[in-house]
Amino acid sequence: MHDVDPIWAERWGLPPREGKGTADHSSAYLKATIAAGRGQTKIFGLRLMWESLPDLMAMLDQVHPAMPSDKARLQAAFGRVLYVHLSRHDKLAQAISMVKAEQTGLWHIAPDGSELERLGPSKEPEYDFVRIKAKLDELASYDAKWVSWFSEQKIEPLRITYETLSERPDAAILAICEELGVPKPSPGALAPGVAKLADAVSREWIARFRADAAGRGVVQGL
Repeated sequence: MHDVDPIWAERWGLPPREGKGTADHSSAYLKATIAAGRGQTKIFGLRLMWESLPDLMAMLDQVHPAMPSDKARLQAAFGRVLYVHLSRHDKLAQAISMVKAEQTGLWHIAPDGSELERLGPSKEPEYDFVRIKAKLDELASYDAKWVSWFSEQKIEPLRITYETLSERPDAAILAICEELGVPKPSPGALAPGVAKLADAVSREWIARFRADAAGRGVVQGL
């Protein structure tokens, strides 16, 4: 949670890294994050990856010590929380998208094709069975860990798939608004600010990976 890209850290007004690990730094970090995550609304939104959960809990424990559970820490920090478990059925496609992004440096594009987020120099992607398989296993593991965490914390999240979010964003947003008890946006008001990165190369890699996996006998259920 603390290792944010410097550009975003400056844009969000996060405190400098000096003092990191102290209660004062964690409190300032949390305050700045909530302000940035609210935008012009009264609702704070946070996308949390599994690998960032331990850092977040450690930070919240400094700000709100002696809480009995992760759920209690989150409630102390953010008030009433709606948990949304966003997962993807097609994890092979997800793994390939992530490997391509790591290789090319390009993570997000706008609907017009212009770059929104680049984290590395531009380079051509190269098919890598081992790397894709490792990412596929990692994604499946993270999903299983989230399911276990929700059960341990006695949380029943709103479950939304990437497929629904990308193909029918209106349905996904409607479900979230209903759970939050806030007015839903008017029809046609939703215009996604990003476009899919998947392309012909992605489709070729999927077919190639399935063939390789079948030949090696190392992957099932894809």
